[in-house]
Amino acid sequence: MDLRSEKIQRILSKYKFHDVAVEELQKIYRIYPEMMPSTGTYTFSDNTQKDLLKLIGNVSVNYGGRSYNIPIQLWLMDSFPFTPPICLLRPTSNMVIREGKHVDKEGRLHLPGLHNWDYPKSTVVGLLTEMISKFEEDPPLSSKTTVDNKDPHELLAFVSNLQINDGGRTHDQQNIKVSVIGGGDLGMSSVMSILSKCKVDKLVFIDVAESSTKGGSTDLEMFSLPKVEVSKDLSASAGSRVVVVTANSWSSEQSYASVVQNNVDMYRGIIPTVAQLSPNAVMLIASQPVDIMSHVAWRQSCLPPTHVIGAGCNLDSERLSHILDINLNTHKPAWVIGELSDNKVAVMSKTGHSSNVQPEIAAGSSSTKPLLDRAFEMMKNRGQRSWSVGLSIADITNSILTNKMKTHSVSTLAQGWGGIGAEVFLSLPCIMGTNGSMRLAGVSLGQEEDSKLRESVTSLSNLISQLRI
Repeated sequence: MDLRSEKIQRILSKYKFHDVAVEELQKIYRIYPEMMPSTGTYTFSDNTQKDLLKLIGNVSVNYGGRSYNIPIQLWLMDSFPFTPPICLLRPTSNMVIREGKHVDKEGRLHLPGLHNWDYPKSTVVGLLTEMISKFEEDPPLSSKTTVDNKDPHELLAFVSNLQINDGGRTHDQQNIKVSVIGGGDLGMSSVMSILSKCKVDKLVFIDVAESSTKGGSTDLEMFSLPKVEVSKDLSASAGSRVVVVTANSWSSEQSYASVVQNNVDMYRGIIPTVAQLSPNAVMLIASQPVDIMSHVAWRQSCLPPTHVIGAGCNLDSERLSHILDINLNTHKPAWVIGELSDNKVAVMSKTGHSSNVQPEIAAGSSSTKPLLDRAFEMMKNRGQRSWSVGLSIADITNSILTNKMKTHSVSTLAQGWGGIGAEVFLSLPCIMGTNGSMRLAGVSLGQEEDSKLRESVTSLSNLISQLRI
């Protein structure tokens, strides 16, 4: 593989594992010489961009006795090969993407090998082999059909992609499905709150065996609540619009990092499978510590960061806004941001509740700080009880299902916000809808607030570096 061009060398020099990456690229070329290296700027779902290497080429698959070339591109992250590539189809103008189990409507591939990536066991060569196998079972592309183009194989592919329409509504539109994974008080509170707050066709409650927070599934089965399905099998979550994860795996380990690692290990048996079963779902994390576990879920799921969020400081934010509105007569939304710890800070919106414009965070000022500090003081004795967190989870879920575009303070990828360079998850004000989360623009905070945020970034980065994700 020719990696000598100036552009490739410049970008490759920034890769964290340069020598290993070069070695892997040469291995790919020996087996798949048609995959050619190139450079480009990849735009992530949160609109951040990065100059990266990509491999472009075709993979040959056999289907129905004929051979087809499927055009693909693989974006290699700067931590390649320790993180999986982002794999996309490259349909030509006469091709149509066939959305399916392993392909979303944008042409992004979601393969088991990506979800379970574990270098050096996982390699791009193995991934391409798996890709060909999956494509031969279910071709990801079909030709656009015209009156003069009636090849039976192309028509078969086209017809197999049609959905039965009943009264103008597709199957996906008819079934609004939410899954809650993890029993115990929080799992049960989430189930009951979602049933009360949200319009769902089915709510699946999965009590995973590995979780130490168990219970409730037997009661739900006994009383047979309408629209509720109780299961112990993750496959029951397939096709969910929202997946709420409340499972925790506590232990008597001595160190905090060891306790969190137990949760991470449990997640490894849950998150990749759930993401594969519901690739278009928004994953809402409520396991503790929520900022770390949201980060872990994002890494393990390979979903875009807009589709993996944590309940974070949403409950505190709703309480803060309520106190400011009712007790202090300040009719503007406010949010609690940062780590769900003593380092969380409060910010206020520039505009009032009734404004039709997109909310913006007001920069830190001496005029708003005393008001926010007073409201914070009034919140001190309000704990994070299971039922209150369950109500908060239901509120976020409702915003997603109804595309409400309400601003919630949820744990999200904070990299790039307000000058944060580290890859950490923190609660930030995000507009929530059916396509997941969209962060509000960052602002300059006061010195005290900025210091707390930076302290959290350092603490979370240190902990995440100790975990085997």
